[in-house]
Amino acid sequence: MSVPVVGILAVQGDVEAHAAALGRVGADARPVLREKDLDGLAALILPGGESTTIAKGLDRLGLWEPLRAFARAGQPVLGTCAGAILLAREVENHPVPTLGLLDCRAARNAYGTQVDSFAAPVDPDAAEGLEGLRCVFIRAPELRDPGPGVSILARVEKRPVLVRQGSLLAATFHPELTQDPRIHALLLA
Repeated sequence: MSVPVVGILAVQGDVEAHAAALGRVGADARPVLREKDLDGLAALILPGGESTTIAKGLDRLGLWEPLRAFARAGQPVLGTCAGAILLAREVENHPVPTLGLLDCRAARNAYGTQVDSFAAPVDPDAAEGLEGLRCVFIRAPELRDPGPGVSILARVEKRPVLVRQGSLLAATFHPELTQDPRIHALLLA
């Protein structure tokens, strides 16, 4: 049985922590910095970081359309924190360009600044298998106005923190900063 290879956009963010999380679910990681790095991937992660910096990197590397094509081909994509912002249809609080793939509006820094970072468990109404998931929020966005094709898989304090639309997953938190493998496993399911 072959080991799935998951790409991690390597413009900015904790690529190594995502790679370690992928290893815990039996996948290999490949950094993505060029269009050809997408070839043969089982899935892709758009990690957290600073969304303006990542967007500028996508411009510089010419990756906007290749990433859109990858996702539109039905390949699984997980966006975490800034990655969720980049997936959204639009952004508020200092808008940045996005891939426009996820039918949600992302509000940058909705939970506050770096000093307002926190961890919290998901609300009890989380999707089956996600009960008790602990979420780490660092300058986290909020996903607002989800369209009819968006399923909310988990909330914290009644705010959506993990959503799915087709093969897209968006988490407003950093699953790579815990030892819990469930979000990375969900990407590969």
